[in-house]
Amino acid sequence: MALFRLGPATDNANFIRGEGVFLRPAEMRDFDEWARLRERSRNFLVPWEPAWPNDDLTRGAFRRRLRRHGEEIDRDEAYPFLIFRETDNALLGGLTLGQIRRGVGQAGTLGYWMGEPHAGRGYMSRAVRAAAGFGFATLRLHRIEAACIPANAASARLLERVGFQREGYARSYLRINGAWQDHLLFALLEGDGAR
Repeated sequence: MALFRLGPATDNANFIRGEGVFLRPAEMRDFDEWARLRERSRNFLVPWEPAWPNDDLTRGAFRRRLRRHGEEIDRDEAYPFLIFRETDNALLGGLTLGQIRRGVGQAGTLGYWMGEPHAGRGYMSRAVRAAAGFGFATLRLHRIEAACIPANAASARLLERVGFQREGYARSYLRINGAWQDHLLFALLEGDGAR
């Protein structure tokens, strides 16, 4: 029903400022730095991500990724961002508010990755707080969900530190690194306020 559509104001979806970080959609000019960071962090990321396609780090695959991201934003389905350090514009990682559900749900799912050289320094906590603010204020979501493999203690701690509450356990929830993996389920509600 149109009454419950509550779509976003996508004009504001281009730049999100956080404490010492900023998020913006990827552009073709980001390819070299993105590919270097992903390659350098491959062993660090592979256990927690879907299997990487053989051509994942190629310019053509990146171009297709950008096209898909633009289409997802246009359709109000997902809002993918790269994360940069404010002091020197260094690429740190990426974050997506995706699987946007409108109508009576007004919910989305948070996914993120951090380059290995930048992990454990608080950047992702700041980026998630900024993205949650964007999700609630600009996208007008009521609920942001996230999930992580139980062995990924750092990700679970990050979500809890930011204010997400653990809500459950899903068996064989997502296909990660080529195998169906159980996941811990978390959520942050609009009224919770990210910490």
